[in-house]
Amino acid sequence: MLGYVEELTRDATRITPRHHADLRAAGFDDRAILQITLIAAWFNYINRVADALGVGRSEDII
Repeated sequence: MLGYVEELTRDATRITPRHHADLRAAGFDDRAILQITLIAAWFNYINRVADALGVGRSEDII
């Protein structure tokens, strides 16, 4: 699962049906794969927004 999430984070366009097949072979069903994908994508999105706005930095950007 972590390899899938890492690949999703680095370059989601490289995700192939093979990634999903590997997750299924590891015991994840389609619902779990959807949940893994949504959680990872949401986390990545929120971090990018926070980084762009300078959230958590010592100096104020906005």
